[in-house]
Amino acid sequence: MVKKVVFTEQAPAAVGPYSQGIVAPQGRTVYLSGQLPLDLNTGELISENFEAQARQAFKNLQAVLAAEGGSFEHVVKFSLFLTDLSMFATVNAIMAELMPEPFPARSTIGVASLPKGAQFEVDAIAVIPN
Repeated sequence: MVKKVVFTEQAPAAVGPYSQGIVAPQGRTVYLSGQLPLDLNTGELISENFEAQARQAFKNLQAVLAAEGGSFEHVVKFSLFLTDLSMFATVNAIMAELMPEPFPARSTIGVASLPKGAQFEVDAIAVIPN
């Protein structure tokens, strides 16, 4: 899948593994609901550790993508929700490891709380070729 990266020097550069903007190719647009760091079998948080929670949430999102024939390369936009924005660098490191380039667009939002006491949630928009 070919995504076109939108970049301008008239706006600040990305401060992590994401692009200022992405032009999505033609295909099926899939809107993925937020995924929490829940264990598939128990429905409970997998850990109190932030990094483990972030990795599990991405794993859960990846499973939903795969169910529609997609992967992280098809994601054009992520929204990240953190209860502690000091963990921003940790999420950047995880995304740099998991996401293929060109990186999708992204928003990071600090929130007061998340369901089940989670520290991290992620949702996405993907465009999967027909």
